[in-house]
Amino acid sequence: MPRALMPERAAIVAAARRCIGARFRLHGRAVETGLDCVGVVALAYCCELVPAGYALRGGDPDIIVAMIAAAGFVRVDSPHAGDLLLLAPGPYQHHLAILTDRGFVHADAGLRRVVETPGWPACRLVGAWRMASGFPAHAGV
Repeated sequence: MPRALMPERAAIVAAARRCIGARFRLHGRAVETGLDCVGVVALAYCCELVPAGYALRGGDPDIIVAMIAAAGFVRVDSPHAGDLLLLAPGPYQHHLAILTDRGFVHADAGLRRVVETPGWPACRLVGAWRMASGFPAHAGV
């Protein structure tokens, strides 16, 4: 039997799961009009520091890591459900996902929607982060 999630982590996972089914849209920030991976993270964590104007491919991972830190996350060595993952699915590609108790929630450009993929990501993990100041309160996505 899976171990129950702490309430704070369960709230993050639930907020991410409320995005499932939204269509993929680069720079998307609303479930109704579409989301990209940054939009999913912004909604799940109630982040206000959200970048814009980035390309689907490319970007400096050091800048991405700095932006994650500026948004209030701290790096963790052992990620758990509710943590933020920075993935490298291909050369010069970076992707954000939220770890769950069953897999990870992310905006899949290939499937053209937000999905929960079972298991651990098949691509390289660049790093994992957790909110530094605790978990945000969720009024719903």
